This record gives sequence, structure tokens and C-alpha cells, in this order.
Amino acid sequence: MKTQQLLTTHPLVSQLEEVNLSHPFTELGWLTGCVGQEALIRAWYPKASQITVCSTDGAIEQQMTCIDHRGLFELGNADVFAGAYRLRIDSPYAPQVECWDPYAFKQCSYQGLEQLEQSLRSWYRVLGAQLMTMPAGNHTVNGVRFVVYAPNASSVSVIGDFNHWDGRRHPMERCLDGHWVLFMPELKAGQRYKYELKDKQGAQLPHKADPIGFYAEQYPSLASVIWDHSDYEWTDQRWQEREVDPPIHQPMSIYEVHIGSWKRKHNSFGWASLSYRELATELVEYVKEMGYTHIELMPISEHPFDGSWGYQPVGLFSPTSRYGNPDDFKYFIDCCHQAGIGVIIDWVPAHFPADAHGLARFDGTTLYEYSDPRRGWHKDWNSYIYDFGRDTVRRFLIASALIWFDYYHVDGLRVDAVASMLYWDYSREEGEWIPNVDGGNQNYEAISLLKWFNEEVYREFPRALTVAEESTAFSGVSRPTYLGGLGFGFKWNMGWMHDSLQYMQQDPLFRKYHHNEITFAMVYNYDENFILPLSHDEVVHGKGALLGKMPGDEWQQAANLRVYTAFMFAHPGKKLSFMGNEIAQVSEWNHDGSVEWTVLEYPRHYAQQALTKALNHVYRQHPALYEGDHQHEGFKWIDYNDWQRSILAFERHALSSDDMVIVVCNFTPTPVQSYRLGVPQAGHYQVIFNSDDESYWGSGMVEVACIIAQPLPWQGRGYSIVIPLPPLAAIYLVATKDS
Repeated sequence: MKTQQLLTTHPLVSQLEEVNLSHPFTELGWLTGCVGQEALIRAWYPKASQITVCSTDGAIEQQMTCIDHRGLFELGNADVFAGAYRLRIDSPYAPQVECWDPYAFKQCSYQGLEQLEQSLRSWYRVLGAQLMTMPAGNHTVNGVRFVVYAPNASSVSVIGDFNHWDGRRHPMERCLDGHWVLFMPELKAGQRYKYELKDKQGAQLPHKADPIGFYAEQYPSLASVIWDHSDYEWTDQRWQEREVDPPIHQPMSIYEVHIGSWKRKHNSFGWASLSYRELATELVEYVKEMGYTHIELMPISEHPFDGSWGYQPVGLFSPTSRYGNPDDFKYFIDCCHQAGIGVIIDWVPAHFPADAHGLARFDGTTLYEYSDPRRGWHKDWNSYIYDFGRDTVRRFLIASALIWFDYYHVDGLRVDAVASMLYWDYSREEGEWIPNVDGGNQNYEAISLLKWFNEEVYREFPRALTVAEESTAFSGVSRPTYLGGLGFGFKWNMGWMHDSLQYMQQDPLFRKYHHNEITFAMVYNYDENFILPLSHDEVVHGKGALLGKMPGDEWQQAANLRVYTAFMFAHPGKKLSFMGNEIAQVSEWNHDGSVEWTVLEYPRHYAQQALTKALNHVYRQHPALYEGDHQHEGFKWIDYNDWQRSILAFERHALSSDDMVIVVCNFTPTPVQSYRLGVPQAGHYQVIFNSDDESYWGSGMVEVACIIAQPLPWQGRGYSIVIPLPPLAAIYLVATKDS
């Protein structure tokens, strides 16, 4: 009777019913030190009619007393159970259930939390929904330990199918540093869950997906899903083994892919995207046959809106479930590695969407975003900006980068929208931004974060690649942090892309007046480790396909695209081209559609595909075309000043051998019957590639395959050769040893 009187005046039942309890470990489960009791078991199960406490061996059973009809039960003198017991629950609304009591696992619920300050990898090994085994007397119990960071919430509950999405059922325990924990016995991988939070004032927030969730459902549930990362058995044993040469001396020809629209299949519901496992066969085989070295995936982090292409992610720790589960994605990467193909994925730390189930005002406050909209809101993308100065946000972001290497074996990350992170005034008018402490426009917090990100990635995974999409002249993007740089391995050369495309869009008659646009990139080529991108950004939003940017009639358009592609492969810098470019797709990219594979029925399209395939193989066979991309020794102009005829000639040199490739480009439709070209040595010169070859739908003007150098100095060289130069064409030559 004393216990009943105590509880009828105690606010516990109201707190539980209204979901306002922040420390359930002191009120529920196996308790000691209660008034008049040696030990007490207290259980809270709304709608339960009877609860029986059972010993783990089933030998002892004692019925609990219902203290409040809303679902609070107690059992006094409970020392015999000593924290290891099961509950048998009867309810008029559901079948009888026997289960372990989550609130009997209090001390072990904190297991590993101290690691969060010691290791960034611990953020995804400790936080979120972790499958764990806990001691229970002489037994062990499998289950899931949930940990979520919400320091400004007044209460947090874990909800899911296992408790009918009822926030009253499983309130979590608040730790001193703002994490909330609860171990749920007998939960398994595949079960859905979310968090129910109340803000400081006790107002309930929209149900939140797990910020460290490993798997999630699509609309309408958008629920997080428990996942076991230990199940998959990798077969790519050589992944991340250190090679002799660093990536800057290796060939990199990257095929950029939007998974959802690379190829579609027809099913009973209409047209659908290929799954990860289907892509592991079809995409991998295609990329290998075409000769690309890497696949770059547009963001595959979980995102709610298809139309964002993945650039508005809510799940930085989970591959999108649109195409399969996490193991399916691992299988795709595994198959890529077995085929000798590296995988780069786009990573988006610059911003996140305002979707209610995501990170926005996660605990009722601006926990992840800057609070001032002049710093915390992107008006261009209608998205929030991470608070790059907050330690927990910085650790969250870097951990979200490491997991892709650690759990998914990716080879590289391409960081999206770096320029928007570096500058406070990015895409903002005067008065719309706040200067830094020195009165300038650089975001020191973001700069510091990017440096730390690169240091952690390369420290943990020395053979990794990090790539910056950075469109300004910010100095040292791909220089080591110890030299004052940001530490990226590579930077997209947006200047080359802009200038060269602008040049190619000119009528060839007027290209001579824009000659500097096609040569200017060599002025700054050695400032950074560049990748030359012809990405998805160039074929959307009304820009049209690459083929449509080329001037002239049907043949000239195709010839322009061929010479441009060949010029790109010969120019210093690693290569990246978006899917569809390799077949001269006619329409601009549509994320709801597919690459226009049907155009391969026509000559100019399968010719462009054949040309791209040939270039990939020539590129990989000649170290001259990649080893010296970032060293002065790797490139020499032969003639960059023939602006009146719009002709360029240059040499590419290997660093590890005497391999040399000479490249001549004619950017006009006017053929030159006898073009004299300076060469550095005597001997024979063989044409190894000609974009005007008939097999590429060219004119077939060049028939001679080998030319003998004459001892006639020309263009600063001691020897020269005379070759026919086809219209709108590029020719590669190599010196051959005399027999």
C-alpha cells in the first residue's frame, strides 16, 4: 500500500504517458535503493493487462502489481532476479509476448561511448543502431543499442514496428554530453525505426530518421532500417594496397554516372532503374570494355527527392535504397574492383535539405546548421549549411566520409560545391553575408574542416583519392596541408572546361579570334593537380548535349566532337566524362530517363563510341599521356601560335621511360595537304590514332601510317616531317625505332 500511495502522487506515470522522461534508467527496470525495498522491478507497457517476471531458466515466475491502469507495473523484493529476467506481457489487444526488459541493461548501454572522443571511426561504430551482444546473468542477449545525439531535446524515444511507433513505449536515457541511449534486446537487422524527440519546451518534433543510419526506406515512411555490416564477405583483397606510383602518375579516365538514369529496364510497373546488382554486371562490363579506369557515381547517399540527383542528402552514412540494400552496393563495388575499375563517389558536406525527417532543427535547435540564415541557408539550393565551426558537426561530417572507405571500399570521394564552402559571400549580395573575424569573405571554419578531412582520409587510407569541385582561383586546393594547401589529391579544372567548350562552340571560321581560349589552361596547369571534367553540369538545365554545342552540319558536328574528345585525352590532366558523351547523345540529360542507347543504330554515334573506346586504350597504353600530367617535363609545345589556321601541336612525355606522343589538332574544316611538323629526333614516326579515320565516320584523308623524319629544322626542332592534316581532326604520332 505504501508503494501504491507513493506512485499515485509521483509524476512518473504522467511523465511516461506524456513522453517527458529523460532518465528512465532511474525509474524503470531493476532498481535498488527504493523505499522499503531491497530491489524493485518496474515496467511500463501501455495497454498491458498483466506482466509476469520470469527467471532466465524459467524456474521462477512472479506476477507484477499494476500500479496504474495506463501501464505501470511493479514487483517488490526482486533480488532473486538480479537484473537478469524476462517479462511475459498479456494484453487484451495483442497476443501474449515474452521478452527481455530493455531497462535491465543499463550499465552496458553506455558501452563504448568514451570512444567518440578518441576516434572518428567510432562515430559510425558506436552511434546509430548497432547490433550488439549484452550480458544477462549467465546468458548473453543479442539486440540493438541505439545512440543518438540531441543535447537540446527534453526527451527522446526510439520508435518502430517493434513498439507500434508509440513514443511512450521506449524512452531513451540522456547522458551528460547530450547523447541518448537504449539497448533493445532481440531486435534484428531489417527492422524499421525512427526517433521521437521533444524540444526544450516539450513540444513534439517531426519523427526523425537516424543521422547515423545505415539503411533507410523510401517515401512515404522514410524510416531508418537496422543493418548488419558484418555480413558481407569481400573478395577485393587488394583494395587499398599501396602501389609504387601515386595516383597522379597513373592513368585516370573516369566515367561519371547517375545510377538511376544510366539504363532503364521494363517491368510490370513501367520503366525502372537497374539495381546495384544488375549494374554490377551491365555497367561494370560496359566500363571495362570501353577502357575507363574509374566510375564516378553522382551522390548515392540517401536522399528524399529524385530531382536533386542526390545532391540534397539526408543520410550521409547510407547508400540510397532506391537500387538495393547496403550489401548490394558493396557487391557492386566488389565487382568493380574485380574488373580493375576504381570507384569514386560524390560526397556532399556543403549543405543539407530542410526535410522534416532529416537534420534540420534536429532537436528543436540549429544543431547541425548555422543559426544565422546569412550563414546557414543557401538560397540557390533552398538548403541548410552545416555549422563548420561546431566540433560535433565537424566530426559527424568527417566520419561520414570515412565510412565509405571503411565499410564500402570506395577508392575516392569527389567533394561537391567546395567553392560554396570556402566563401561567406558565395552567391550572396552585399548585406546578405557576415564577414569573418578579419573582415574578409573566406570561411576559415570550412577551410579548417576541409584540411582536417583530407588529413584524416589520407592517414586512414593512404591510396585514397579526394577530388574537389572548386570553381574559383583559391590557392593550393590540391596541395598538401603541411604546405598550406587544402590537401585534396585533385581539383576539377573548371577553367579548362569553360574555355575549351566556349572555343568549340565558335564557328570554325572565327576560332582564330579565340585561340587563347584553347591554349590558356597550360598557363596555370601546374598550379594544381587537375582533372578535366565534361560532367553532368554541362548537359542539363537547357545547355543541351555536347553534340548539340558543336557548330556545323551533321558531319561537322560529329567531327568537332571527335577532335574535342581527342584533344581532351591528349591534354595534361586526368579525364572525366559524363555518361552519354561517349555515344554523342542528342538530347540533354534527363534524370527520369536513360542514356539514349538507341542512337547507336546511327553511324555518327557508334563512331563516337568507337573513338572513345580507342582513345581510352591508347591513353592507357602510353605513359606519356598520363605520367607527366602535373610536371613540366610531361608537356612541350611544338606550336601554339598558329592561330590563323587554328592548329595546335605539342609533345607529351613519360617520366619513367622515353615514351613520347606527338599531337596535332586542326580545329577547322579546312584540310592541310602538307603540314610540316617539327620533331625532336630522326627516325620513323607512326600514326597511332587519327580521329578522322573512316572507322570513326571521318573522311579517311590520312592513309599513310609511317613517315620518315627529314634533317630539316622546324618549329624549334632539329628534324621535321610532312603529314596531311585532315579537317576537324586530331592525330597522335609516336617515334619508332629504326629496323
